[in-house]
Amino acid sequence: VKAGDEKFSPTMAGLFQEMVDEKRIDVPAQNGKRGGAYCSSSYGHGPFQLLNFTGTQRDVATLAHESGHGAHFMLSYKQGILQFHPPLTLAETASIFGEMIVFRDLLEKAPTDEDRLAMLMGKIDDIINSVVRQCGFDAFEEKVHSGRASGTLTPDEMTEAWQQTMVDYYGAEGEVFDSYADTSHLWTYVSHFHNVPFYVYSYAFADLVVGSLYGVYQKQPDGFEDKLLELLGAGGVKGFREALEPFGLDPADPVFWKDSIDAHLGSLMEEAEQLAAQLGLSDASHGV
Repeated sequence: VKAGDEKFSPTMAGLFQEMVDEKRIDVPAQNGKRGGAYCSSSYGHGPFQLLNFTGTQRDVATLAHESGHGAHFMLSYKQGILQFHPPLTLAETASIFGEMIVFRDLLEKAPTDEDRLAMLMGKIDDIINSVVRQCGFDAFEEKVHSGRASGTLTPDEMTEAWQQTMVDYYGAEGEVFDSYADTSHLWTYVSHFHNVPFYVYSYAFADLVVGSLYGVYQKQPDGFEDKLLELLGAGGVKGFREALEPFGLDPADPVFWKDSIDAHLGSLMEEAEQLAAQLGLSDASHGV
């Protein structure tokens, strides 16, 4: 993580090292520890990361993600306890950008083209999962909260809303998933629904925003680090459009979101298609 950060931002790498030196990252997976990962902002005392690190490539990505949150908090503490926390539209920006930086560093170090292709395909799956799946989650929440305005919803009604959302986003059985068997109650396991309503859309938002930001970084790396650090240091002081203005991006323009997908997901798919063709695994003219 530090090696990837150093290629992009010595400041971000320094903040990561500070969290390591001050033992702010609880790393080992052990009995009784909750699964997943989390970074607590803990204003005035934090941040603190809670991980379950077992040395896999996904664990490295998770460490990069949570360390991005940690650096974001450390940069924004100067705004004070009432304004340091970023708005949901930007809350996942540093974490997902950190993931992308570390992913690119690991991709360069991949020992074989086969490994590189596997990494690209995994990243493509992750982006599709973040954007499509999280938007589906958000749509489910909208159904439930809209229904709640008319009275209390039963568990069966919430399950019905979940099943309808799956069809809305993935089509009938056989279109994307062979079967929806045993999926009717999956909505119960998403802790965000219960703890932070409508937080899930920030993942989709951030993945697309990071796609645009990374596209700007690739085209104009000079001065980019300073602009991003200023964005992160603003915490909750700047609105979404104002925060992206220094990068020449306008999220109010519908083209912004299309360009985000093209820059982020499209470029990765092109890389994967070309590499698969080189390995004799596909015809580049027909895709992977």
